[in-house]
Amino acid sequence: MTERRSPLGLRFIRLSSWPAISESVLLDCFCGRARLAAMMIVRKAILLADLDAMAKAQFGDMVKAVVDVERGVMAIGGELHSDEEALLLEDGSTQQHLWGINLFPGVGGEDWIEFDSMVNIRPSQGNRSRSVDNAQVRRKIVETVGRLVMR
Repeated sequence: MTERRSPLGLRFIRLSSWPAISESVLLDCFCGRARLAAMMIVRKAILLADLDAMAKAQFGDMVKAVVDVERGVMAIGGELHSDEEALLLEDGSTQQHLWGINLFPGVGGEDWIEFDSMVNIRPSQGNRSRSVDNAQVRRKIVETVGRLVMR
């Protein structure tokens, strides 16, 4: 991770495994707490350490993500899952393939993925909870995240 500061005190960092995703991620050090200023779509594998840095900069121990199980990509860095969902829809995803999750980089095993998001409530698809009720869809999410995050 490399860092530089702007004249206003904003930090620009480049996360080591993300050169193809984003030139840099802007961290705003307002009130002593960094926050991400941009969402991104992950198309190629990123390092767990970079995801951990993002978690610390945003929510402390968690990164919100929306996974497109059809296209095999995920959006990260949003304040809300619905923001990431909108980013993927603008990028060509379809609603029925998008599922919200929370990633906890500091947790081992499969427990590092939490299937909990308001965007998952879809009675028309048989999903009536904030979780992901369909085991096959959950498996696709785990496979996609496993391919996109090097642990």
